[in-house]
Amino acid sequence: MSDTDGKKTLGLRGSRPGNVKQSFSHGRTKNVVVETKRKRVVVPKPGAGKPSAGGSSPAGDPSRRPAGISDAEMERRLNALKAAKARESEEAAQREAEEKARAEERERRRAEQEAKEREQREAEQRAREKAEEEERQRQEAEEEAKRAAVRAAAEQDAPKAERSAERAPASARPDSGDNARRADRDREREQRQTRGKGRQDGRRSGKLTLSQVTDGEGGRQKSLAAMKRKQERARQKAMGGGAEREKVIREVQLPEAIVVSELANRMAERVADVVKELMKMGMMVTQNQTIDADTAELIIEEFGHKVVRVSDSDVEDVISDIEDKEEDLKPRPPVITIMGHVDHGKTSLLDAIRNTKVVSGEAGGITQHIGAYQVKTDSGVTLSFLDTPGHAAFTSMRSRGAQVTDIVVLVVAADDAVMPQTVEAINHAKAAGVPMIVAINKIDKPEANPTKVRTDLLQHEVVVEAMSGEVQDVEVSAKSGEGLDELLDAIALQAEILELKANPDRPAQGAVIEAQLDVGRGPVATVLIQKGTLRQGDIFVVGEQYGKVRALINDKGERVQEAGPSVPVEVLGLNGTPEAGDVLNVTSTEAQAREIAAYREQVAKDKRAAAGAATTLEQLMAKAKADENVAELPILVKADVQGSAEAIVQAMEKIGNDEVRVRVLHSGVGAITETDVGLAEASGAPIMGFNVRANASARNTANQKGVEIRYYSVIYDLVDDVKAAASGLLSAEIRENFIGYANIKEVFKVSNVGKVAGCLVTEGVARRSAGVRLLRDNVVIHEGTLKTLKRFKDEVSEVQSGQECGMAFENYDDIRPGDVIEIFEREEVTRSLT
Repeated sequence: MSDTDGKKTLGLRGSRPGNVKQSFSHGRTKNVVVETKRKRVVVPKPGAGKPSAGGSSPAGDPSRRPAGISDAEMERRLNALKAAKARESEEAAQREAEEKARAEERERRRAEQEAKEREQREAEQRAREKAEEEERQRQEAEEEAKRAAVRAAAEQDAPKAERSAERAPASARPDSGDNARRADRDREREQRQTRGKGRQDGRRSGKLTLSQVTDGEGGRQKSLAAMKRKQERARQKAMGGGAEREKVIREVQLPEAIVVSELANRMAERVADVVKELMKMGMMVTQNQTIDADTAELIIEEFGHKVVRVSDSDVEDVISDIEDKEEDLKPRPPVITIMGHVDHGKTSLLDAIRNTKVVSGEAGGITQHIGAYQVKTDSGVTLSFLDTPGHAAFTSMRSRGAQVTDIVVLVVAADDAVMPQTVEAINHAKAAGVPMIVAINKIDKPEANPTKVRTDLLQHEVVVEAMSGEVQDVEVSAKSGEGLDELLDAIALQAEILELKANPDRPAQGAVIEAQLDVGRGPVATVLIQKGTLRQGDIFVVGEQYGKVRALINDKGERVQEAGPSVPVEVLGLNGTPEAGDVLNVTSTEAQAREIAAYREQVAKDKRAAAGAATTLEQLMAKAKADENVAELPILVKADVQGSAEAIVQAMEKIGNDEVRVRVLHSGVGAITETDVGLAEASGAPIMGFNVRANASARNTANQKGVEIRYYSVIYDLVDDVKAAASGLLSAEIRENFIGYANIKEVFKVSNVGKVAGCLVTEGVARRSAGVRLLRDNVVIHEGTLKTLKRFKDEVSEVQSGQECGMAFENYDDIRPGDVIEIFEREEVTRSLT
């Protein structure tokens, strides 16, 4: 008997393929092939499932039962098997019913959808046929009207004889014409129906899809720019301009580094094409990235253009100084700078000339800004005056004043003679190479001695006319007005000798006398025009800043439209506060001005970084070692004008010695802001405000964070306060005064205290607040302070000589009998900066 006798091979039997139609959203359907597997029914062999003759069930047949299974257990298993088969049949029946219900529901929905679509198509067809019928009737009516009009005209024009003769043969013509027109109408109707059928055949059943809405373009619609390009191409083709244009070869200026978009702009090529070429070269860049000059040169040559290499400094070539022609030069007013020692009467002299009270606006009667004014004399001569401060802190401001001046008026007080700042003014005038006029002031005072002034000037190689020299000298009195006319005549004579001329018909060039940040007006620069004419609306660059002239204000506070040579004006419209002494140049475009300002800013930044960096590691270590023991006083300085801020910074740099110095963290122009308070808080620095105030938010923030803000109007007070604060950083001189000795007799161990020395004060006095040293064999082994000083059980402040006491050291327990305690006091001696 073989192994397969009476058995069948297992396999997938009774599979019946079928199709199921699935429905999705938007009316989409899909046919799916489904295989239904039949249940395998196991038929027992003949005689295997028959009960025994005794009617006993298989449960009672011990030969068919597994070993160790009782009749009851076998019965329970058979009952469980029957129950499982019953549940399986019920579930199969339920699934079949559910599947049938779902199929019926799908069929019903599909029928409803098809009926709805059919009704929709029929409605559209009816509407279309109705519209065609109405159009056909309208056309027939129009044609009938035309024919009637033609017949009426023919009847009026033709003679009666011809009309009667031709009536019989022409009777067939209208019928033949009507037949032809009817045939044309039928042909048009058939064509319209054919077009309608084509549209119906091409339209999918169900709802519209996205591709149908977008004309089958995959969801992408043409952009407005694409449509415009298409219209432009069609227009050019219609005008006969469809031929390929000849490529324009350009000279591309190439700096050391350039942005990809800027390179494409200079070549007049598309940015995408430039990026594509760079990608072909293996560079994955965007239009906002910077590439080097060599790479850019390859790209330029690839596009067929010419390369013109330029350096960063070439951006300033657009403002190169051009020599004016002799015929373009016209006379200009002289620029006079008044110099001299502090309190020698410079501003008062100018005040007497201008008949104004300029000096009353200065704190303490001291000029702390450079003032620029124009004065017209009785003879009709216009003079431009610059009033510079005389204090030593404003040396740099006086230097700038001498650089732009034509004539220097050296004011010397007749009762004070030549002083150190007078000598500085003489040196500035000589360095600038400008003529000098000496004004001996205060001759109305009883102690005035003009002869001493002339004699003192001889020591500095200034020989006045009274001493047979060439320098004019005039004795004046700003208080009484004596000698003012002679001074103006001397200035006019000197200006006539100089023959000062300038070209007003060219782009303006001038020097910044002063700059400040004005609340409400923004950055304001006082500019003295040297060449050309500055007009409202001009674009200019001044130092590291640029701007467009928004307004021009003269020395009288009036708005003017333009300012010519030797005219001082306030310029509004800068993007930042320039430095006093910067040169203003007018440019043709704002892009040029912005580029020049950016280049100058980068150069200044690099120069500052190079100046502050150590060259070698040895220098760096030496600098760190030198600064290790130097205490610094950080401060922030805010002033009303740039010149004052610079003068304060220079004065701060001179304060200090090898142990302490002042470091200006930040100096600026304008009101004290919340940002300044934040910087001061982070660095623990006070804020020094010179003729400025903090705004409301800055005041509140300073009060909350404990930042000190000090206001000053005179530079002397600021310098003295900072010097006093820096003196507080000096380490005080420590002096020690020995006040007593004590011998340790016994050492006791006290709980919660440690070791306590029982001592006898042998000399002087022992104080608890004093310093102590522990001596063992006359060698100092510890120095510190006393933790406790007791007399018997009481804590005392001091113990006199000859008395016993208990002493305990702070954080030290190594004490032995026989040790000596040295008691001393330290005294601090305050030092100050001279």
